[in-house]
Amino acid sequence: MQDLPAIRKATVEDADLLLSAIRIIGDHLGTPERITASAEDLRRHGFGPSPAFTALIAEITGEFAGMCLFFRSFSTWRGQPGAYIQDLVVPEKFRGRGVAEALLRRTARHVRAEGGAYLRLSVDAANASAQHFYERIGMVLQPQERIHAIYGEAFDLLAGLEESGV
Repeated sequence: MQDLPAIRKATVEDADLLLSAIRIIGDHLGTPERITASAEDLRRHGFGPSPAFTALIAEITGEFAGMCLFFRSFSTWRGQPGAYIQDLVVPEKFRGRGVAEALLRRTARHVRAEGGAYLRLSVDAANASAQHFYERIGMVLQPQERIHAIYGEAFDLLAGLEESGV
């Protein structure tokens, strides 16, 4: 019989572990250069009086087996709070053992306990195994939606518009 994962809320001491987990995703997708976050970024933004995210860590017999990092969101159309899952990762050696599903279930319970009613996430277009997993557990693709983002210089330029009176 396989060991079930023990799941706990990440603490500031887990920042290096969280970064390692995030790097697993970059490596898996063949884009490790896209990961520019540091453990210090995670410590600064994820822990303290107003954390930007919550992370749950799964362990099996004391070994890191997965992570789910998420943050609160609000659906104006539904009129309900929920959460957006930024990253869900399970190292190769623990895949197929129910770790990802256990992390999602615990995340859903955490969100529900805080008054939330849904989970949302996006999946890399090339990550077919993750897409199938999410569909298998009941998550539904939202084909009418597209993600748009702005970063770096373009973000700074947009934010600078406020200074010109806009």
